[in-house]
Amino acid sequence: MQSDTCSHLAAVGTVKQPAVRVCSECAKTGARWVHLRTCQECGATLCCDSSPNQHASAHARESGHPVIASAEPGERWLYCYPDELFKGY
Repeated sequence: MQSDTCSHLAAVGTVKQPAVRVCSECAKTGARWVHLRTCQECGATLCCDSSPNQHASAHARESGHPVIASAEPGERWLYCYPDELFKGY
């Protein structure tokens, strides 16, 4: 049974948001993205899993950084990859 809380989400203090709404990896190759997510550990802003390159989840797997925030205007939520949980803020 999966819990509805996790230590990763609880550890997020001030939510990091991007200075510029651009996937930093897609920008290097001219690729397009659907939505943006910001890593709450290092602040990298990358594309979501609906985007062709799925850079945000790849970053989480490679870096071990567990929590992202939506970088979309008007969206206020966090997501924990290891625990597969969302939390509004």
